[in-house]
Amino acid sequence: MSAATFTLDAQNRTLEGKGASRRLRRLEARVPAVIYGGEAAAQSISIELRQLVKALENEAFYSHVLTITVDGKAEKVVIKALQRHPVKSTPMHADFLRVDAKQKLTMRVPLHFTNQDTCVGVKQDGGEITHYINDVEVSCLPGSLPEFIEVDMAAVALGTTLHLSNLVLPKGVEILALALGHDHDQPVANVHAPKVAAASEDDAAPEAAPEAE
Repeated sequence: MSAATFTLDAQNRTLEGKGASRRLRRLEARVPAVIYGGEAAAQSISIELRQLVKALENEAFYSHVLTITVDGKAEKVVIKALQRHPVKSTPMHADFLRVDAKQKLTMRVPLHFTNQDTCVGVKQDGGEITHYINDVEVSCLPGSLPEFIEVDMAAVALGTTLHLSNLVLPKGVEILALALGHDHDQPVANVHAPKVAAASEDDAAPEAAPEAE
């Protein structure tokens, strides 16, 4: 569980629709968003663009329980969807899901690969590391949601593949794919021999036989 905390100040939003959202972004530099889930009705809100952009720069924001204060009332949420401008990449809309401390939630959590430079298969045998996935979907109570899951590569030998079942998970955290059976135990990373560069056509081509006189 991460010690990081995130709090966003939001305002209730009464005007909806594409036109209202465009004016909100252009004239007030605010991002339209919605809070949904739980027993309460969905609530349309807006967040200051600068504040949201700063929060999004931190990887932990995407896999963390956040606090959104709307006109003085605090809501515990997680971010479930983010729409960005196709060219500028600025946030255009965000969806936040209310969380209940007693109910499990599902979130995608990033993988952090550590000790790659000192990996046995790399340092001793000259291997290379390939990552197959960079995040994983987990289920847990909000209080157990990890900021990331560490994948320690230190003892991984050449020719070894790590799978989801090899990951060391924090207490109370489950990987959803593993509940579906062994066939869903997908590879996470592999240490393999480096690929040998293909010989050039000039080097590989046989010499031409001399022409008969």
